[in-house]
Amino acid sequence: MKWLLCFLVGGIVSLVGFCNNLAVENVAGIKFVVTSNMMLAQRSVMAFVVFSVSNLTLTLFAALITAFVSSAAAGSGIPEVKAYLNGVDAPGIFSLKTLFVKIIGSISAVSSSLLVGKAGPMVHIGAGVASLLGQGGSKKYGLTSSWLRFFKNDRDRRDLITCGSAAGIAAAFRAPLGGLLFALEEMASWWRSALLWRAFFTTAIVAMILEALIEFCNSGKCGPFGKGGLIMFDVTSTEVSYHLLDVPPVLLLGVLGGLFGSLFNFLLNKVLQVYNVINEKYRGYKILLACSISIFTSCLLFGLPWLASCLPCPADAEEPCPTIGQSGNYKKFQCPPGHYNDLASLIFNTNDDAIRNLFSKGTDNEFQYSSILIFFGTCFFLGIFSYGIVSPTGLFIPVIVMGASYGRFIGMFVGSHSTLNHGLFAVLGAASFLGGTMRSTVSACVILLELTDDLLLLPLMMLVLLVLKTVADAFDSNIYDHLMKAKGFPYLEAHTEPFMRQLTVGDVVKGPLQLFHGIEKVGRVVQVLRTTTHNGFPVIDEPPLSESAVLYGLILRAHLIELLKKKAFLSYPMPTGIDVSEQFSVVDFAKKGSGNADRMEDIVVTKEEENMCLDLHPFTNTSPYTVVETMSLAKALILFRQVGLRHLLVIPKIHGRSPVVGILTRHDFMPENILSLHPALTSRWKRWRLTLPRWLNPF
Repeated sequence: MKWLLCFLVGGIVSLVGFCNNLAVENVAGIKFVVTSNMMLAQRSVMAFVVFSVSNLTLTLFAALITAFVSSAAAGSGIPEVKAYLNGVDAPGIFSLKTLFVKIIGSISAVSSSLLVGKAGPMVHIGAGVASLLGQGGSKKYGLTSSWLRFFKNDRDRRDLITCGSAAGIAAAFRAPLGGLLFALEEMASWWRSALLWRAFFTTAIVAMILEALIEFCNSGKCGPFGKGGLIMFDVTSTEVSYHLLDVPPVLLLGVLGGLFGSLFNFLLNKVLQVYNVINEKYRGYKILLACSISIFTSCLLFGLPWLASCLPCPADAEEPCPTIGQSGNYKKFQCPPGHYNDLASLIFNTNDDAIRNLFSKGTDNEFQYSSILIFFGTCFFLGIFSYGIVSPTGLFIPVIVMGASYGRFIGMFVGSHSTLNHGLFAVLGAASFLGGTMRSTVSACVILLELTDDLLLLPLMMLVLLVLKTVADAFDSNIYDHLMKAKGFPYLEAHTEPFMRQLTVGDVVKGPLQLFHGIEKVGRVVQVLRTTTHNGFPVIDEPPLSESAVLYGLILRAHLIELLKKKAFLSYPMPTGIDVSEQFSVVDFAKKGSGNADRMEDIVVTKEEENMCLDLHPFTNTSPYTVVETMSLAKALILFRQVGLRHLLVIPKIHGRSPVVGILTRHDFMPENILSLHPALTSRWKRWRLTLPRWLNPF
């Protein structure tokens, strides 16, 4: 049944990715054709009006459905999915309406000429599809299936969402191995060999279905722009040879990727702080901000090509020049017959086509230095200002566009001194900036190799990624860490801070500890649940049920609420010995779907019932993970993260005390919490990382 679920996830995500890409290519393609035809008719003002109004309409639609239907669909969704796979369950991120808004909003936002991508939202879409299948569908909308109830637990759902995130990248880039490695390197906090096989199977299904759909589109049945993003970027070369002179520019690309990537992360983090202040005030401000960015983007994109001089069409061009009515390398814009505008060729295309133009081989004389620099600067700042608006937006494609721009520029600058053509330099530049912002090395390498189908670039790409990661890590962390911190997700890193090795778990355990006895009064259970927000409670037994006070296990808040809801009360404080399967089924204690958890406010208990008792023994987890209070905090963190725990019980080293000292949760392992308890450690242990001068940090 798990394999069948993985098959369904791969099939659904591949269909969504195909339809998403097809919609973007045709909507944006029609917009660009109408604008180009008006430019051919010398109606520049009307062309600008059509271009800007269509962009504004698409952006406004994406912003409205995101703000009023599901605000959880804003952004790429990768930070939310990554945090969930780390153990942080943000509300509403996997609901059916969030999935709907993510699909429709992503199509609208990407088609609106905003410098945003569809790859990040595809990761969220894949995870959302997997989550809905894992929880048995949506009970709210009546889309449920009883045979899926066996997977309503944290572990199975987490594994399925990991497969879904891998399928999202595979569908966005048609890169099955890249999607698998991205899920392993960036998304998942816990990994097993069984999960590796299932994720591999899921991405393989995506690749096979996309291949079949591409063959269908090649027959011309997908509209005039149906082939756009569904084909590989053609930079394949069987004659690539490396010389010693090629190493310095490749090393330069690695250094530039680290520097530009760190600068991009820093500026994006500051802009998002400003956007958060605006977005928190009123929904109307979110919509106004998105519309303002759209209008500014349209003015900039339409105005900049006028600064570029016209170039004569090359005599040996492999495609029609100038390109009229279709995507291509040679856009006419305002140029006379027989000429093309190289900057318009990059701007008046979808991002996929812009990447294809930059990656293309045999076009070493197509672009001017000034056009490439203007395009890179424009994309750099538009990418920063476009990401934080209230609509589904991704960073993958914009980052690849930026990297390909300065990679192409370096190739043009080196010129005949290198044996590599400019398209190959663009690929290496894309790898450098992609790794510089996201710090993903292995997955970024494989994704770009699958995108370009050029394995001969592997040694140079590995060199670029190693250099850029060394440079970028000296400044800051990857962009997803910034975004998760901005959203307040308590993400547990794989490594431990140095000061954690000097502390024990007893140094961070705080009280008071709420305990339950094996047989507890209903009134006390109700009082504790209403006055605390804890999700786990230790259960202890005392005489006469045991010879001395012993830890019996751990019981969850959700299970206690279920007991109160079903009124499983006892008249006397004695175990009944009745088989609980007669009153409850496994489904009653299964993990609830998104937004379906029972609340304590909905439970009504009378005064008479408060004096009755609950036998907690049959519902308690009798094998919780425990650590001794003298255990190293660093080792406890590794155990907590790698096993995927939510509660870790701390027991005393010396007998004769209470059988449990406290409970460690995710919050107790956060560095901010530890340093607030032990402020003396702040000055002792400082992270070695380069920081900008105060005059460069105005926020």
